[in-house]
Amino acid sequence: MPDISYAWCKAVLKENAVYILLPFKLNKLKLAISFFFQLTKNLMNCVLNLVWNLMKLYDLLCLEGLVRGLQVFKERIKAPVYKRVTPNGEIQKLIITEETARIRPYAVAAVLRNIKFTKDRYDSFIELQEKLHQNICRKRALVAIGTHDLDTLSGPFTYTAKRPSDIKFKPLNKTKEYTACELMNIYKTDNHLKHYLHIIENKPLFPVIYDSNGVVLSMPPIINGNHSKITVNTRNVFIECTGTDFTKAKIVLDVIVTMFSEYCENPFMVEAAEVVFPNGKSYIFPELAYRKEIVRADLINKKVGIRETPENIAKLLTRMHLKSEVIGDGNQIEIEIPPTRADVIHACDIVEDAAIAYGYNNIQMALPKTYTIANQFPLNKLTELLRYDMAAAGFTEALTFALCSQEDIADKLGLDISATKAVHISNPKTAEFQVARTTLLPGLLKTIAANRKMPLPLKLFEISDIVVKDSSRDVGARNYRHLCAVYYNKNPGFEIIHGLLDRIMQLLNVPPGEKKGGYVIKASEGAAFFPGRCAEILARGQSIGKLGVLHPDVITKFELTMPCSSLEINIEPFL
Repeated sequence: MPDISYAWCKAVLKENAVYILLPFKLNKLKLAISFFFQLTKNLMNCVLNLVWNLMKLYDLLCLEGLVRGLQVFKERIKAPVYKRVTPNGEIQKLIITEETARIRPYAVAAVLRNIKFTKDRYDSFIELQEKLHQNICRKRALVAIGTHDLDTLSGPFTYTAKRPSDIKFKPLNKTKEYTACELMNIYKTDNHLKHYLHIIENKPLFPVIYDSNGVVLSMPPIINGNHSKITVNTRNVFIECTGTDFTKAKIVLDVIVTMFSEYCENPFMVEAAEVVFPNGKSYIFPELAYRKEIVRADLINKKVGIRETPENIAKLLTRMHLKSEVIGDGNQIEIEIPPTRADVIHACDIVEDAAIAYGYNNIQMALPKTYTIANQFPLNKLTELLRYDMAAAGFTEALTFALCSQEDIADKLGLDISATKAVHISNPKTAEFQVARTTLLPGLLKTIAANRKMPLPLKLFEISDIVVKDSSRDVGARNYRHLCAVYYNKNPGFEIIHGLLDRIMQLLNVPPGEKKGGYVIKASEGAAFFPGRCAEILARGQSIGKLGVLHPDVITKFELTMPCSSLEINIEPFL
């Protein structure tokens, strides 16, 4: 052991997406990092607060909403009132057919009439759509936005689904017509659109929107038609949002029209559109719904930790686009929630806005009235103690992902997936994250595979949770804290792993032997271990894990070439 204190530096191995912690001198670096974090603490808090607000306040994603929000907050202007108006002539209609039910069943629409674009306004309009696609729309999986020059189209519009070979149109910024099949092949090499192809490419039918003359407006969620492309000179904009989440589609439509109706001939007035669903029911959009909530002033004062009059609290909330007034007994505040504040769901959201308007830095610090003494969670305390002693024994700690593939915990270890009691992810985004790990061993073997060029021997350990199904729990699963160690060298090194087990038991005050409170190892078999080279560990009358030499097939499946021995135990019985 070197005569230095151990620090843990995380080296990211990007190619294999695993982490390994290496011990080395960090005295000077620790001081520098400490100083840096002291300087940047307040800045980071501001940045995180801004990012959090941008994630839920969708109107702040464009310059128009940000400027309007600041002006209202500074009390330079009053929050605008958004209105939905019915046109003097025939209302624009979007008809949804039954074919869309299994693909993208929902659609909403609206019209921005007599809007005046400039280059900056146009760019902001397009940019907002893209930001919404990446945010609330979840990369177009939940909602896709289409904006069209209404003067080039003729309603009513039809939202339907057809076979890809039956859809043919000239896509945005293209000079010739393509079928949907051809477009999917073309956009596989498009850096922007290739990320959205998976949403519909395996569907038998593709969604498509036509006008009354058969002109294609868009093929959501991939591309709009070039015929109805909007420009700086566009005066009337038809907006349609299709998706799989009806609520989010309505929110997205409300955000777009409230932000850019400012540039219409009649500011903040949005022309309604009618959407007819397959069941025959029709709805008018955008909703632009206002609703009212009543919250007691003393509740806000108590939750935030301030002492403000109801009138002052109402003023603070009004600055946050929540028009408020004191009613009733003088302690109740009636808050009007506009369509731009879809994030306000519960009274706690109103309390949070009051705190933001008041200023977190202006809240006076106070000692809690309840006297308590905090203690470290016993399991975490035991984990920390064992980590230091494992490092002192010459083993290097690794941190691996809690999710893995089915192959890692089953096929590669010679097991059937049904025997592992693994918790499966219902919608895995990648084959590497299909299930929650039931053992720590695969993660360590993958870490070794990523570090094969390092000098031998490689001695790694990890102390983390594994997850298994448990019908007795309310969530249907439970965690166990496991300790796993692996020795990788030209010889198996079973004696080293066995010695490590003895050291761990010595630290846990568990004596060897079958007497009460002791531990023993008994010959056993395991699918991952070499026949005759596996032992079960029994401690305090129960089985806590296994150790042994890994089977050559297991080693080969993890792309290793040297023999390997491992130890994995559950440390919870020793609390």
